[in-house]
Amino acid sequence: MKNIKPYPTEEELPAIKTLNEVDFSATYSYADYMRFEFEERLEIIKGYIFEMSPAPSRIHQGILTNIFGPIYNILKGKPCHVYTAPFDVRLAKKTQEDKEVFTVVQPDIVVVCDQDKLDKRGCIGAPDIVVEILSPGNNKKELVNKYEVYEEAGVKEYWIVSPSEKTFFRYILDDKGKFQPTKLLTAGEEVTTSILPGFKLVLEEVFQD
Repeated sequence: MKNIKPYPTEEELPAIKTLNEVDFSATYSYADYMRFEFEERLEIIKGYIFEMSPAPSRIHQGILTNIFGPIYNILKGKPCHVYTAPFDVRLAKKTQEDKEVFTVVQPDIVVVCDQDKLDKRGCIGAPDIVVEILSPGNNKKELVNKYEVYEEAGVKEYWIVSPSEKTFFRYILDDKGKFQPTKLLTAGEEVTTSILPGFKLVLEEVFQD
C-alpha cells in the first residue's frame, strides 16, 4: 500500500515570496498573511486581499504627522497607546486563532486603550480610534468593507481624512453597536473626542503644508 503524505500544517506550508504568487480571487486568513515575504503591503478584508497604495505622498505623511503628534502628546503618561502604519490590526470574529482571522488591516493611525489587545504582532481586537487618510489608491469597495468590519468589530470612532478635499469625517459607535455619522468638518474647525479627554485637533494645522 502506497504511503499517503498528510496535508501540510500551517508551519509546513511554503512562504509566498512574490506578489505574483498571490491569487486575488481566493480567500486568505491571517495565517496565510504571515507567509507573505514580499515587500508590497497588503490588507485582508473579509478574507479578500487588497493591495495597498505605494509609499504615501508627502502631503499624506504630513497630515498623518499633524494628527499623530497631538494624540501622542495627550497620551503621555496615560494607559492608551497610539500607533501609525505599518501596524497590523487583526479583527477576529469567532476565535483569535490565526487561521480563523480573516481581516487584517493597517490603518494610518490607531488608538488602543485596552492593553490586553496588544501583543508583539500588533493589535488583536478593535482599537478605540481608527484613522484612515484617503489616497488615490483607495477604492470604494475597500472603504465600504472597512466601514463594515470596523463597525462589526466595535471600533468606537472611525475617522476619515481627505487630503484633496481638506475634510475630516467621523463615525461614532452608538450604544446599539452602529456607526452614527457626524458633521463633515473642514479647515478652520476643531475636533474633540470623549475617548481622549482634553484632546483638541485643529484642522487648520492638520491640513497646513
